[in-house]
Amino acid sequence: MCDFDEVVNRKGTYSTQWDYTFDRFGKDDVLPFSISDMDFKSPQEILQALITRVNHGVFGYSRWNHNDYKSTITHWYNSRFNYAINEDWIMYIPSVIYGINKIFEILGSRNDKVLFLSPAYDNFFKSLKANQQQFITSSLVVENNQFVINWQDFESKLKDSKYFLLCNPHNPTGRVWSYNELEKIVLLAKKYGVIIVSDDIHMDIVYKPNKFTPILQIAEKLDYLDNTLIITSASKSFNTPSLGGAYVLIPNRNIYQKLMSKIKETDSLGSPMILGIIATMTAYKECSYWLDNLVKYCYNNIMILQNFLEENFPDIKMLSPQGTYLTWLDVGCFNKTTEEIQTILVNKGKLGIMGGDVYGATTPFLRLNIACPQSKLELGLAKFKESF
Repeated sequence: MCDFDEVVNRKGTYSTQWDYTFDRFGKDDVLPFSISDMDFKSPQEILQALITRVNHGVFGYSRWNHNDYKSTITHWYNSRFNYAINEDWIMYIPSVIYGINKIFEILGSRNDKVLFLSPAYDNFFKSLKANQQQFITSSLVVENNQFVINWQDFESKLKDSKYFLLCNPHNPTGRVWSYNELEKIVLLAKKYGVIIVSDDIHMDIVYKPNKFTPILQIAEKLDYLDNTLIITSASKSFNTPSLGGAYVLIPNRNIYQKLMSKIKETDSLGSPMILGIIATMTAYKECSYWLDNLVKYCYNNIMILQNFLEENFPDIKMLSPQGTYLTWLDVGCFNKTTEEIQTILVNKGKLGIMGGDVYGATTPFLRLNIACPQSKLELGLAKFKESF
């Protein structure tokens, strides 16, 4: 059952998006389109599996390193992406950002340079800065009405980097990197001996005719598996981030063992959050149909947004995302700073939409989350129109 039109009251659930709007917008009474989670209930199969486990009543230490867990992940990659991964590559981690930080920690010094594409997920900036990594960015450019990599700038910075931190699909622009683009990335990384760490947490939210390709598939073809890894989770796709849990795919056995030692022995995180494990297994075994319907619903919301902009704000540029449920709006036409635009949205429209400056944008952008019932989106668009 997929009732994405159902409005669920999330207030009073300690929801970051709904209960703590003051933290980001300075007001408690805004309608939020901010944090990258969804306003939809998770699939019924996941809810039932969790209820069954909770009713068991015993929540002792648990394990993830077993075939029941790992086989659901290999099945997912086979069925969704037509790629056969090795069970021995799989390792449970508490979260994607934790995994990224720990990979950099075990492999290098605090002065190693990490390259990523900008604008970027804000936690890339925060976590690398906190870990005293030297991050450098290569800015995406617009060509043929789509964000693309500036290959000359990218290569000039890649050759001075130890790591390239990829985001595929890309947050916040929604780009799904093509096979040819990923192939070029791997070839350049191989040329300069750069380790590729790919954050694929949005991998399941892709709109036709675009296609997600795991970069490991290309790295395997180009004999660069030992220097490439993927960090991802089912949590974005099935709206279960608060249950905890993600996983890494690491073909390199030396890196695998170093990370395993770090997690179990240094950080004492050998026992996983069991509800997150159950949610992942259930999602990958039983909920493919739900995800297909989710993608269709989100795409329809994007079309509603696009039609609204064409009719009311034709000068706002939205390059329709190829993936994710995040839209990236160029609002430079207002001739106002991002701060001024946010002041109008929050105080007049009572809207909470993330400003592009959070993600490293140097000109006015907004990142609007459309993973919500159509009625909420339409209310938000009415408030947006009233604001300006």
